[in-house]
Amino acid sequence: MDNTFATISTIIKNRRSIKAQMMNGRKVPDYQVQSLLELADWAPTHGLTEPWRFVVYANPTDFCHEHARLYKEFTPAENFIEASYNNFYTQGDKASHVLVGIMKRGDLPKIPVKEEVEATACAIQNILLGATALGIASFWSTGGMATKQPMKDFLGLGEHDQVAGVIYLGHTDERPQGNRKVPMEEKVRWL
Repeated sequence: MDNTFATISTIIKNRRSIKAQMMNGRKVPDYQVQSLLELADWAPTHGLTEPWRFVVYANPTDFCHEHARLYKEFTPAENFIEASYNNFYTQGDKASHVLVGIMKRGDLPKIPVKEEVEATACAIQNILLGATALGIASFWSTGGMATKQPMKDFLGLGEHDQVAGVIYLGHTDERPQGNRKVPMEEKVRWL
């Protein structure tokens, strides 16, 4: 097997979601985060629209406190859960960085929105795979207020822009094992 394929295969198969609460508080150097963002910039993109954008929080609690505030302010009282608020408020306490991934809709209407969303997801996957290669724990979250209108407003996004998710980066002392529940032969059909 080619060494390059073996390396990328190992990285892909070892990538795991490590929730921010499982991180240990050790900082990731900013230059490594910058390197991950450079990998994101090489995602596939139809029409070279490059729709991915990232807001980087080197102090994750800044983002988490805003996330909690938005949840409290925009959640109807009958749906508000104090434990969820507390979780959003403290979620980044042990993370090193938070990246908010954004799909910025380009000005080429012939490019379907779906393709812009998918290109942004590919950019985020590049970050997650790069993080795995560097031994950095990562977690891609779309929970809470992440993809709701108040978050878009807070970030100053345009009408057609979307939050693709929040990426927590850090270090962990735990490495969960991965598995797949559905066998490959049920997922692939050769003709």
